[in-house]
Amino acid sequence: MIRLAVQAPAESAELVLAALLELAPSGVEQVDGDGTVEFAVYGAPGELPELDPGEAEVDGVRVVVSGTEVPDDWAERWKRFHAPILVGDRLYVRPPWEEPPVRPGVIDLEIDPGRAFGTGAHATTRLCLELLLDVAGEDGKRSFCDLGCGSGVLSIAAAKLGFGPVEALDSDRLAVEATQINARDNGVVLDSVRRANLRDEPAPPAEVIAANLMRPLLLRVAALIQHRPDALIVSGLLDHEADEVSAAFAPLTERRRLSDRGWTALLLT
Repeated sequence: MIRLAVQAPAESAELVLAALLELAPSGVEQVDGDGTVEFAVYGAPGELPELDPGEAEVDGVRVVVSGTEVPDDWAERWKRFHAPILVGDRLYVRPPWEEPPVRPGVIDLEIDPGRAFGTGAHATTRLCLELLLDVAGEDGKRSFCDLGCGSGVLSIAAAKLGFGPVEALDSDRLAVEATQINARDNGVVLDSVRRANLRDEPAPPAEVIAANLMRPLLLRVAALIQHRPDALIVSGLLDHEADEVSAAFAPLTERRRLSDRGWTALLLT
């Protein structure tokens, strides 16, 4: 088994990721560094994208490619990488091989990390969940839309927190399938799970919207949006990008800002 890694500048990570998904549509592993993002795929020799080790160019972005042999116990190592997390003492996000929480009142989310992006452990997803808890239960039951749903973490959490109707959108067919499967495994029904091209079509109306995307796409969402939500959660931002994206969604104003390991999430109302 070989691990093929592509390291890109953080500000260009979205472009590189989009290009890699064309070569490896089943998904990639993401590891955040200091000003860089590393994407990795696993496979046997001959099954991986044809990228030579060393400096290369992916979709116009200069990257560093490396390949390493994975030890025989890689499956168990991979499982240890996906540890459960507790968000705000109310949401417990775990992979299927971990036991449910025993603490009363904690909402259990079982997310299979092998199906699509977003297990709850990444800083951007975790910060979104924390901000979602901020607006949960406010003003009764409210509609929710998840832009870039990935594995469905935010959509499923919203449904379990009492939001409804809940809509989940992603451009990736595999993400749509993963969200549907994870929703079923968690015993929740999402009202709509579908593919959408957020670069060309406006976000659908909802009282609460979450958009865990990256800066270029968030700015495009801001330019196209037609119905301002009561609350908007945005993440996928590097710390220095937050002010620009926050301003792009005016007249919504910033209510809370969270930062972790160089990533920022905003709650705009």
